Amino acid sequence: MHLSFLLPLLLLIAPSLGWTQVRIKDIAEIEGVRANQLVGYGLVVGLNGTGDKLDAAVFTRQSLIGMLERLGVNTRDQEAKLQTKNVAAVMVTAELPAFARSGSRIDISVSALGDATNLTGGTLLVTPLLGADGEVYAVAQGALTTSAIAARGAGASVTRGVPTAARIANGATVEREVPFRLDARTGMRLALRNPDLATARRIAEAINQAVAPIARATDPRTVSLDLTGRDAIDVLAQVEVLRVKPDSPAVVIVEEASGTVVMGSDVRISTVAIAQGNLTIRVTEAPVVSQPGAFSNGQTVVVDRTSIQIDDQKDRKLGILTGSATLRDLVGSLNALGVSPRDLISILQSIKAAGALQADLQVR
Repeated sequence: MHLSFLLPLLLLIAPSLGWTQVRIKDIAEIEGVRANQLVGYGLVVGLNGTGDKLDAAVFTRQSLIGMLERLGVNTRDQEAKLQTKNVAAVMVTAELPAFARSGSRIDISVSALGDATNLTGGTLLVTPLLGADGEVYAVAQGALTTSAIAARGAGASVTRGVPTAARIANGATVEREVPFRLDARTGMRLALRNPDLATARRIAEAINQAVAPIARATDPRTVSLDLTGRDAIDVLAQVEVLRVKPDSPAVVIVEEASGTVVMGSDVRISTVAIAQGNLTIRVTEAPVVSQPGAFSNGQTVVVDRTSIQIDDQKDRKLGILTGSATLRDLVGSLNALGVSPRDLISILQSIKAAGALQADLQVR
């Protein structure tokens, strides 16, 4: 059967002749090796009149006064006269990657905190970035890049992108390292990104055959490695490039809000007949004004004209899926029926209710 794209909003992971083998590093990660989130509060200066209004943003005013005092400028006596619009308070966020060393650079994101309308052209002043423990792990500073366009005139305005959010590439310098000795570990665990017992066992078997009998699957997400008496770095370097065939459960994801359906290749359909058709009744009102004659004593009246059309889509056909039908068979049958995204969602729910859909149907 010739297959075409089912629907523009239908996303399909087509079944292949077999799962492609992938590297272990692409489906699992070393437990304990992780990034850490950083956050900080700072000021952006140099804006072209698009900063915070100091009368409304009290925190911006106080931060500006405190910054100037640290630089030797006393403005508390003239606080009421501070009316600059070129300053904005921002929140700075970053991710400290694993094994980041002191002096290395990381990217940061800057987001407006007050009522600033545009951060384009601004410069972030020195901002300490704190971890969850309250310690300073990096310091950020630099010119902002928004990649947004905002223009305003007397009668219209145009905005493309989000001008109140910006990034600075390599905008922060790491000041404190997170201690973690990978080479000193005598035991380690691999955490699967998509938990599955079959995949975990295949990973353990591949490691035991290619490296040494050191791996054991302990649960669907974890594979334990015994590194006693071995070079942990050498073992992990060998393990991460090994290839295995991952497995996954049969799942159908339905997004009703957008009409999107995603189906895995392991989805199977038992013998079932599908008939899809809609009954549409269209009622159209077209009132007509009736004018009386020139020599009559009648009155002007409005006459209702109603048109009713019924479309039961008699050209719809009945489709039959044989036992153990694959995703390819289902797509071909639904193509023949010419279903829409909304109809497809109803069909899948009905097939599941009939007990013929051998997969987990998740409606979001």
